Amino acid sequence: MGVMELAFELPKELEAAQPPEARGIPRDGVRMLVTDRATGASEHHLFLDLPALLQPGDLLVVNDSATLPAALEARRSDGSTVALHLSSRVANTLWVAEPRGPARDGERLALPAGGSVTLVARVDPAIDRLWYARVDVPEPIVEYLQLYGAPIRYSYLEGSYPIAVYQTIFARTAGSAEMPSAGRPFTRRTLEALRVRGVDLASATLHAGVSSPEAHEPPQPEPFVVPHATAASVNAARDAGRRVVAVGTTVVRALESAVIGDRVAATNGWTDLVVTRERGVHAVDGILTGFHEPRASHLQMLSAFAAPDTIERAYRTALDGEYLWHEFGDVHLIATRLAVR
Repeated sequence: MGVMELAFELPKELEAAQPPEARGIPRDGVRMLVTDRATGASEHHLFLDLPALLQPGDLLVVNDSATLPAALEARRSDGSTVALHLSSRVANTLWVAEPRGPARDGERLALPAGGSVTLVARVDPAIDRLWYARVDVPEPIVEYLQLYGAPIRYSYLEGSYPIAVYQTIFARTAGSAEMPSAGRPFTRRTLEALRVRGVDLASATLHAGVSSPEAHEPPQPEPFVVPHATAASVNAARDAGRRVVAVGTTVVRALESAVIGDRVAATNGWTDLVVTRERGVHAVDGILTGFHEPRASHLQMLSAFAAPDTIERAYRTALDGEYLWHEFGDVHLIATRLAVR
């Protein structure tokens, strides 16, 4: 079985329709499936158990990208409206955007407060949903989105929530269209427990674009930064035989894009890297991530950490154990040398 053929039905009741806080659970109280990538064994835990599962000297690398309220209501020339999701800023006023409906070359859509967006061309002729778009708004785009935008939300969510609900504790640099959700369960309580445990922390930045809802659609290029201090911390940890655990697929993509030879280098730019089992991972030993949809391209990345049959068993365990999917759901830790029976 290739991991891209990991097909399963995701029951509606396993879609996290609300943030955990709205379900009476603290951010750090979500469930965590823990899979040992060496033995293939999995255990049920809470995210609060994370510090105890790591060793002193281990390094967690987090994504410090902040989430933008990147959904706008746009109006066509005939007066009808369409949702517009801004995905990635290419340069100045040029963005990759996703109109949530039919679109055509050169179409101009009106935005609130006299703004407009012009659809220039498809990003990929084979993909209808993503467009290069010229965005013209009356003030700096981050401020404009704070005034007129809303967080991107999908049909499985019940209710609307403010942008603060979509920020992680690590959020520093605005730029993600969708929350780097693997970092969401972390709280001050978690960070203090990790500090006491002797686990180190470093950060990288990768601005996550809109997710890929189409089966077998590859990830789109995304901007990233791996600072010098983070590259040095990763190299030092690996030299000393300590584990490096990426918090999220975005961090894996950033760090692996910064690998030169057997070292991580300070790097910034755009990455179109797709991490697969054949390529493997060279900068990290483990990953903390959410649960991904059937046939999602992120499943390819998981197969770089563990054999496809291990991933399949873990997902069957998650389904049987009624773990929750999506950005407000539960999480999955895959690493070596874990306290898993």
